[in-house]
Amino acid sequence: MQAGLILGTLVKKTILFAAAAFNVATVAHADELSNLQEESRQLRAQNETLTKRIADIERRQRRLEALPAKPAGVTLAAKPTVSVPADYAYKAKPKAVDDSLTWHGLTVYGLIDMGVTYENHGAPLNSLAGAPINYLISPNSNGRYFGVGPNALSSSYVGLKGNQEIADGLAAIFTLQSQFNPESGSLSNGLGSVAQNNGLALTQQNAFGDSSRNGQMFNVAAYAGLSSPAYGTLTYGRQSALTSDGVVAYDPMSSSSAFSVIGFQGATGGGGDTENRIYDNSFKYGVNVGPFRAAVETQIRSGSGAFVAPGNAFEGQIGADYLGLSVDAIFAHIEDAVSASPLGVGVVPTATNPGAGFVAGKISDNTSFMFLAKYTTGPVKLYGGYEHIDFANPRNPMAVGGLLPGGYTLGTVNNTNFTSDRILQVFWTGVKYAVRPDLDLTAAYYHEEQNSFRTGAINVGGTCSTSAFAQCKGQLDAISVLADYRFAKRFDAYAGVMWSQVANGLANGFLHRSAIDPTVGMRFQF
Repeated sequence: MQAGLILGTLVKKTILFAAAAFNVATVAHADELSNLQEESRQLRAQNETLTKRIADIERRQRRLEALPAKPAGVTLAAKPTVSVPADYAYKAKPKAVDDSLTWHGLTVYGLIDMGVTYENHGAPLNSLAGAPINYLISPNSNGRYFGVGPNALSSSYVGLKGNQEIADGLAAIFTLQSQFNPESGSLSNGLGSVAQNNGLALTQQNAFGDSSRNGQMFNVAAYAGLSSPAYGTLTYGRQSALTSDGVVAYDPMSSSSAFSVIGFQGATGGGGDTENRIYDNSFKYGVNVGPFRAAVETQIRSGSGAFVAPGNAFEGQIGADYLGLSVDAIFAHIEDAVSASPLGVGVVPTATNPGAGFVAGKISDNTSFMFLAKYTTGPVKLYGGYEHIDFANPRNPMAVGGLLPGGYTLGTVNNTNFTSDRILQVFWTGVKYAVRPDLDLTAAYYHEEQNSFRTGAINVGGTCSTSAFAQCKGQLDAISVLADYRFAKRFDAYAGVMWSQVANGLANGFLHRSAIDPTVGMRFQF
């Protein structure tokens, strides 16, 4: 009885303990559920707040993007987050100011180059010639010259160019440019300087130079066309030959008149004759594809073959750039190319209409190959070039009275000077070193080699290598050095010298065989 009573008591206690434990567990689970529900509610509230904040920021961003662009020159002040010494206080970097003469896509630009030069063997200044004095040894280089040295490092010019987008990725372009002589203000007129010396002996002549710039209003360029970054540039009108562009780009002296043989003569850039350094009535197309480039150019004869020169011409170019190295190859063929000179003493032209003036003309069909290279490594640029020019008698001879660019007339004509082809090889090399960002030092060497193309030469092997005849084998050499200091944004001062000499056939008819031309000057560009 007592045992049963004890057993009943134990059962009751066990049931009560289990009920209490179950109640505690139920209460704990209810608390955990309540906490999770509260946390979930808070996270949803935070998410809604962030969503509203993001939407507000995006609305403000859209409003700011719709506002007009901030005017140039306005700089927002930055608030420094930490204090810094006064010497290192924050300063906003000023923006570069565009002070070019550009308005609605039209740009006026130009350059003026004036200096002083001395020549131990020179000729009096000619205000018509593009290079008004004999910087390079020339047939009429004779007495000393000391005076103004215009257009020594660069030709002086003024121009107007335009670039206007007419469709997506397509722009209409044009260029009008004139070269002038700063000492006189007259337009450069090469054939005018030649005609000025008609009938004069060498000792009486002043400086002159055959040229493609012959007093035309736009004697350097007058062309227009279309340009696309993807499809290239096509232009038509009066424009430089590809060979001329190559000389400018790969000559260490940048086709300078006072310090470069190929700049003063112009024949290298003209595929044999300087009158073809610029083409009239020409089409020119160039395109870049990655590191490669290609170009073609053609000139169409502007009239009857016997009375208008030069004739048809074609040029082609391929090139590439790779890791500081640039290379180009250019081919040119020109019909009825003209080398002009003054009429000899006592020569009376048979033509009746002098036009702007008579000149004597030596006519040829020219074929040239030009190979160019330059390499840049740090502050150093290395240059090299070679041209092989073949002069042959013209297939379509010119007639006395034929017209030349600028309105000049052929008073006498030689269509048979090249019974055997003349081969002229031109070599050049040089280096430019940037001592500082505003100071360049340049040195260059030039060499020309002419074959013997005299028919019936008496020397062994059927060749001649004396100065007795212009058709004999001959050489020209020149060395030049230059320092160019850019002391202000649009001004630079320069000092340099070129020594040149001729030998054998290339010295035929020269009063002296060598010359030196120390020159100092200044340029202003706008």
